[in-house]
Amino acid sequence: MKPDDGPAALGGLPAGFRAETDLGEPGGFPFTRGVYQTMYRGRRWTMRQYAGFGTAEETNRRYHFLLERGTTGLSVAFDLPTQMGLDSDAPMAIGEVGRVGVAIDSLADMRTLLHGIDLGRISCSMTINATAPILLALYTAVADETGVPRGALRGTVQNDVLKEYIARGTYIYPVRPSLRLVSDLMAFCAAELPRWNTISVSGYHIREAGSTAAQEVAFTLSNGIEYVVRALDRGIALEDFAPRISFFFAAHSDLFEEVAKFRAARRIWARTMRERFGASDRSCRLRFHTQTGGSTLTAQQPMNNVVRVAMQALAAVLGGTQSLHTNGYDEALALPTAEAAALALRTQQILAEESGVADWADPFGGSYLVEHLTHRIESEALALMDRIAESGGASGAIELMQEAIHRAAYEYQLEVEAGKRVIVGVNRYETDDAHDPPPGPDFRELEARQTASLRAFKAARDRGGIAGHLRALTAAAGSDANVLPAMIEAVKGGVTLGEISDALRSLWGTYDAPV
Repeated sequence: MKPDDGPAALGGLPAGFRAETDLGEPGGFPFTRGVYQTMYRGRRWTMRQYAGFGTAEETNRRYHFLLERGTTGLSVAFDLPTQMGLDSDAPMAIGEVGRVGVAIDSLADMRTLLHGIDLGRISCSMTINATAPILLALYTAVADETGVPRGALRGTVQNDVLKEYIARGTYIYPVRPSLRLVSDLMAFCAAELPRWNTISVSGYHIREAGSTAAQEVAFTLSNGIEYVVRALDRGIALEDFAPRISFFFAAHSDLFEEVAKFRAARRIWARTMRERFGASDRSCRLRFHTQTGGSTLTAQQPMNNVVRVAMQALAAVLGGTQSLHTNGYDEALALPTAEAAALALRTQQILAEESGVADWADPFGGSYLVEHLTHRIESEALALMDRIAESGGASGAIELMQEAIHRAAYEYQLEVEAGKRVIVGVNRYETDDAHDPPPGPDFRELEARQTASLRAFKAARDRGGIAGHLRALTAAAGSDANVLPAMIEAVKGGVTLGEISDALRSLWGTYDAPV
């Protein structure tokens, strides 16, 4: 989004624009300048570090390591079998168990993952979608066992299945039943877990797949609108769920564009919620988590990533994020080492404590450049959202969004290969230094331990009780009942994630992506 011909190519702001009247104040509608009046003077953003390492035991150790160093919230990365509804002993899971996150098959695994962590004090974000209701059921079951009231639980479950069809691919069921699970989870939390963010509408994966900043905003907010409509159709009162919708964006390296992107997203969402749905100010606030851009990290000269991560984190803070994960500099090579994770956390702490940026709400507010970029992204995003609405909403525009992302990613790569877009250490200032991945776990041994543990867990169960729980779950899924209560009883009774997913597959089938 850079001008081609110098400052004159910037154009102007809308006719009649006056910063002092059109922008408003931080904490005031349309929240362009932030969702709270005092922003970080009143409360720092939550410093999360995303982690998942093979087994629940190893991941629990990393969580305690991070908590001891000052992280203020947990963020769980799950392995692919868990994301796809497969137990670790499933034939299709071979070679993938624990590789990109933690393997969670049963209540025993979730107990181990959360051992020694006060669920009433620490908030937890779970990046999980197709199997989100099952992971929330497991989390709730552990809270029940440990005596933590459901009303005290704080955190987020991503639960954004639309972007899986659009950009990421870890879907299981056809679109309609998948959206039914989303609204079941939202209804359950509105009644039982009032402090839980029931959905984190994710632009992060859309951006990581190659979208532009404006596409990230448009596609994410269009998905959010679809979820609002689905929840209302389910009979959930707007004010019972809308304040608990959160968002998840990427922070890439164009500092001013990223700050403008966050400001534009807040403004569009606020106006949409008020004008279309009649929402209160509380339900018009776009609260969001940010993660620095994994796709921007390079295996070449990996220490350069320290600078990239710091710059992207700064953009997120200047843009008003409520929660932030900073990537480890070595993530382009392997799972982040403890050293890299600690430095990533220290990056946030230095920004918060030493830079002064936390002392001001929307410090770029009124800047000609940032206001221009905010209006430009807003205008482009609204045009894209109109096209999506004309296609029947987000669930009817999946292929439209897929094609737009693919085209943007292709054009970006052409610019890199032609040298029009500089990536330091990759297509300019290269060196011949080779960097081996840091030592990692023995994944074969890890997988063997996980599957052996799972088989022992299954062997000790009451088979008749398992069958009864699965019948109750299938009956709920085949009716208009909410499936979450049956899921919670099932996992408490020893039913595994894969068994629950298989029961729903047998009822609903699976999604076949168009070629």
